[in-house]
Amino acid sequence: MKKLSLFMFLVLSLSSVAQMARPSVYIEPQNGFETYVAAAIEKKQVPVDVVTDPTKATYTLKAAPVEIKQESTGGKIARCLFAYCAGIEDKGNVSVQLIETGSSKMLWAYSVNKQRGGSKNQQSMAEAVAKHFKEFLSQK
Repeated sequence: MKKLSLFMFLVLSLSSVAQMARPSVYIEPQNGFETYVAAAIEKKQVPVDVVTDPTKATYTLKAAPVEIKQESTGGKIARCLFAYCAGIEDKGNVSVQLIETGSSKMLWAYSVNKQRGGSKNQQSMAEAVAKHFKEFLSQK
């Protein structure tokens, strides 16, 4: 019975240590894009905990301002009349950097360009960031 109790104690201790070893990330505010990134991190099951206090973070994720280039209605019509209508959706791009909080060392950077219409750009870009962030963490 003592061996079983000791074994259970060790298993529970190791699982709590494994959970504690999970890195945390603070996502710097960027006009609401941080909310999309946090949701994408959850959706893509990136193995980090998102924290709201930068002093408690292992990493800081910094995003450059999201750029959305909207095609004007006149431009869309002209392109459809004289060329073809493919590729006239709004375009968006963003770049991110992952900074190690303790040393301020940049560990990873990623830039994404998406061609989708409307508000789908930010969600799609955030999901691309989360996907590649997860790949980066799996290689560490």
